[in-house]
Amino acid sequence: MKTVTSKDGTSIAFDQSGTGPALVLVHGATQYRASDQGMRQLADLLAPHFTVIQYDRRGRGQSTDTPPFAVEREVEDIEALVDAVGGSAFIYGMSSGAVLAMEAALALPGKIWKLAMYEPPFNDDEAARQRWKAYTGQLGELLAQGRRGDAMALFLGLVGVPAEQVEGMRQAPTWPMAEAIAPTLAYDHFELMGEEAAVPTGRAAGVTVPALVLVGGASYGFMHQSAEKLAKAISGARWHILEGQTHNAAAPVLAPVLEEFFLS
Repeated sequence: MKTVTSKDGTSIAFDQSGTGPALVLVHGATQYRASDQGMRQLADLLAPHFTVIQYDRRGRGQSTDTPPFAVEREVEDIEALVDAVGGSAFIYGMSSGAVLAMEAALALPGKIWKLAMYEPPFNDDEAARQRWKAYTGQLGELLAQGRRGDAMALFLGLVGVPAEQVEGMRQAPTWPMAEAIAPTLAYDHFELMGEEAAVPTGRAAGVTVPALVLVGGASYGFMHQSAEKLAKAISGARWHILEGQTHNAAAPVLAPVLEEFFLS
């Protein structure tokens, strides 16, 4: 493990592997190096071609945190990582981490060469937008009351984990680690995703680096619609379907697509 110090003094922990042009991998909500959904395997598969940076976003794992939170602070974390490996890099993000990756591409066009996003979870459906407002309102109340476990359980229910499974997770010895990162849900869901989690086509239009938007062929229909809208909003971007994949794409399927995009 290595660390860099972000502009506001936050210590960002990361692993570096491989050789070649730098590539920063950005986790989605609740994920970090010691608890990820395939990012470690993805890093291993990409390491023969890239200097891969896998890191703990602020407030997670072995990274520290410095309030108050702002999206700009997370972008500064990425900038510190990029500067530590030569000053320029490719970037890939999954789920809400893809939204953060896009923000980095917007803010650091001279330091980010190319942007790849897997299923940023925007949804323009009106009913979905209302559900999102209800969720974020409840999440805010729980976090304000210090009910971190309930906040994490609320999130798990949002992403489809059955109630009985959530209850089992709450009895597991690893649950305190989940509670510890519950405040970072606000970072992803209040700040990155926005009040309605609608597709930010206007903001996406400001991306000037080459971009690829990916979606799993077995994912929900709204993911496909959102990916297409984002790709159309970004000049010159393209979108690609990974056949048979869900929101948690298999690293052996994803890695060759990223390799071809970044190195072409």
